[in-house]
Amino acid sequence: MWSVDEHLADVLAAVSPLEPIELQLADAQGCVLVEDVTVPVALPPFDNSSMDGYAVRVADVAGASEEFPAVLTVIGDVAAGAGGLPKVGPGQAARIMTGAPLPPGAEAVVPVEWTDGGTGGGVAGGMRPASAAPEGASGEVRVHRPAEARAHVRARGSDVTAGELALAAGTVLGPPQIGLLAAIGRGTVRVRPRPRVVVISTGSELTQPGEPLAEGQIYDSNSFQLAAAARDAGALAYRVPAVADDAESLRAAIEDQLIRADLIVTTGGVSVGAYDVVKEALTADGEVDFRKLAMQPGKPQGFGMIGPDHTPLLALPGNPVSSYVSFELFVRPAIRALMGLRDRPDAHRPRVRAVLKADRAISSPAGRRQFLRGTYDAESGAVSPVGGAGSHLIGALAHADALLVVPEEVTAVEPGTELEVLLLG
Repeated sequence: MWSVDEHLADVLAAVSPLEPIELQLADAQGCVLVEDVTVPVALPPFDNSSMDGYAVRVADVAGASEEFPAVLTVIGDVAAGAGGLPKVGPGQAARIMTGAPLPPGAEAVVPVEWTDGGTGGGVAGGMRPASAAPEGASGEVRVHRPAEARAHVRARGSDVTAGELALAAGTVLGPPQIGLLAAIGRGTVRVRPRPRVVVISTGSELTQPGEPLAEGQIYDSNSFQLAAAARDAGALAYRVPAVADDAESLRAAIEDQLIRADLIVTTGGVSVGAYDVVKEALTADGEVDFRKLAMQPGKPQGFGMIGPDHTPLLALPGNPVSSYVSFELFVRPAIRALMGLRDRPDAHRPRVRAVLKADRAISSPAGRRQFLRGTYDAESGAVSPVGGAGSHLIGALAHADALLVVPEEVTAVEPGTELEVLLLG
């Protein structure tokens, strides 16, 4: 038998990161940067207002109060995106909007709520739309509070400065990173693309969800589960409808999918039965090696490089729990390796130590590493088993957020014992 670690090492040794490509920013989400990105211009590129209000000189509003307001002449509007800014002189103010550049001569911004809004009345709650009340850009405004220098002003470069490292190579581009790249003007970016993973279930007994079940049939859950897991790992996932137990049909299906696959995952047909079609279809040319692993669930596994481009193929067992556990242990790290994240901590699920919380001892087969479904309580540092050890018990898997790991040399785990736990959430 192979150990879990030996099989994983064999898989990762054969999987190389995908070649970098240049992508439009809108298409780069989930991809991994392959070069450092520096800031070409400061962000924000100019001093701007953080409030809707009035740009003023500090001296003109010193000592202002509601009883004795500072009365200033309004010389115009400064809207976001405005050019040709008015110059604020002594006794003057410019009505300014959030994000608009601070006009020359102004030293601070007073929020509109600190003023009468140019109405000559009490405290203003806001500004009327410029289109409905153009007269607001002129006249007088009464300011009821003083303002310190640079009050409510966002300074040029206060977010990032020109020449600063914006994002380092190896960064996975999520929404905030995409937003930063857009903010500094990057329209394209050089990345490793998201791997294309094709998932193929096998078995003549499988029916697609939503269709009626005939006698002896079950619904195909594995392809949906594994395609979702591939997307969760960062891949683009393609699910192929279940292939019947026929070696020629499976070979044809795999050959058809090679054109769009960076990785192929099959499920079912890898054991020693007379209808284990994956093993039959893929052993003839010697490209895929089928082996037994010292683990439970997931003992039968297959791995190889197939087709003209040597596309990696992982053949997983067909029982739903075996299939999912195998994915987390072997396929997820392979996907992360294709993304160029092999040596990152997030190439694998996080592992913690937790105390077993159970009514009785857990048994485990000698010589096999057992993975049991469980729920993890971070606050108490405890983990509780969910469901039994059967590899078909998908109902319990749906309620688990962790896998309890029982080492090969351990045959019984008493409550209160500390275990390694893989976190699935």
